[in-house]
This record gives sequence, C-alpha cells and structure tokens, in this order.
Amino acid sequence: MKDRNLLTQTAISGVLAMGLGTLAINVEAAKPKWNGYEKCAGIVKKGMNDCGTSKHNCAGQAAKDHDAEEWVYLPKGRCEKIAGGSLKQAKK
Repeated sequence: MKDRNLLTQTAISGVLAMGLGTLAINVEAAKPKWNGYEKCAGIVKKGMNDCGTSKHNCAGQAAKDHDAEEWVYLPKGRCEKIAGGSLKQAKK
C-alpha cells in the first residue's frame, strides 16, 4: 500500500514539475530580455497581440486585424519590412 501511494505521489509531482517548467518557458517567450526585439504595431491579427493597450490589458485580446494600437515583438529591423508595420503605436 505504501509503495502504491509513493508511486502516485511521485507521478503527480512529475506532472506538476513539467507544467511549471512549461509556464516558465512561456513567460520567457512573452518578454524578451535582450535589446534584439522591438514593438511592431499595425500588423497584428485578431487575438494575436503580445500585450495590453488602452482598450484591454492582456495579450491575446486584439479585437480586429491590423489595429494600429495593437503590437507584437519582432526582431529589430523586421517591422519596417512588413506592409502596414509601424514602430509607433497609435494612441486612441
């Protein structure tokens, strides 16, 4: 009986550890810590923004495609190469 409980506890601990590891990776991806990225506005598809605006305060809540206020992180220099991309967010 003790072996069965130990096995169950070990399995649950492993699953929780994997979940926390995945969470840490997702947080890192959302906030680049080096200077190789910039905010690119005006190119976002509905629901694909990286952070909040004056309309909402969370990522993934863009209400429409190509809203001038919505933005995503892109490597420096890429935004200017995309039609409709702007380094300055529109203020509404």
